[in-house]
Amino acid sequence: MVITGVGKSGLVGRKIAATLSSTGTPAFFLHPVEGAHGDMGMIRDEDVVLAISNSGNTDEVNAILPTLKSLGATIVCLVGKQGSRMAELSDIVIEARVPREACPMGLAPTASTTAHLAVGDALAVSLMEHKSFKESDFQRFHPGGSLGQRLLMCVDSLMHTDAMPVVGVGVGVDDAVRVLNEGRMGLVAVVDTEGRLAGVLSDGDVRRLFCAGTLQQAVSIDEIMTRDPKRVRPGDSAAEVLDIMELNQITVLPVVGENERLAGLVHLHDLLGKGQLRFANP
Repeated sequence: MVITGVGKSGLVGRKIAATLSSTGTPAFFLHPVEGAHGDMGMIRDEDVVLAISNSGNTDEVNAILPTLKSLGATIVCLVGKQGSRMAELSDIVIEARVPREACPMGLAPTASTTAHLAVGDALAVSLMEHKSFKESDFQRFHPGGSLGQRLLMCVDSLMHTDAMPVVGVGVGVDDAVRVLNEGRMGLVAVVDTEGRLAGVLSDGDVRRLFCAGTLQQAVSIDEIMTRDPKRVRPGDSAAEVLDIMELNQITVLPVVGENERLAGLVHLHDLLGKGQLRFANP
């Protein structure tokens, strides 16, 4: 898609082009004056041109529409007036009329540009649905530096596999808590003799049991562990794992492979880069 317009409509057009491009529809902004001086060489006959003007009588834009049409492009206009010159020159007309501008003088483009921006977003969302644009596609277009790159990775490249805090079924709570403390991951995994995940014990579990006065170190871990805990698979993306953590308010997840055998543990810090990321200016 090629978006064109001048003034405030041009600024709206730039934003619409950016939103389309980031949601799976290749788009760029064409300034109509530059277009009249050679930039229309970028147009192909399969392109769709979205021309934006509240009045529909913007000379700079209307001047290039016949040439764009002669190049084979389909012309769609987003206007405030159905019977305008731009509407006459277009193949498809989208009318976005507002009763008046928010400007107290009724002059500055305010309500009209907001309406056009909303229609542009609606077009982008409709195209996303038409193309079955998925979250994984969105992430490919938004690598976003370190965080984006990590969230595209599979969890098996981020999980811990060595020296994991793991105990066997039947072990005493006192030993399990010691492994939990030494592991420094906030969780100890409990596995059976075949290495299959049987349960977990977290720092939060220990804290809640202690506060309730029911933490007994002489009993078996089987009596207090969380059975059938949340788990993920080695091929799951870091973004999917992060969603599970956020939804369930947990920071560590066991990763299981075939036959539910424990393959690793992944911590929230592994997904976010262990202090490498900065979310505010230093």
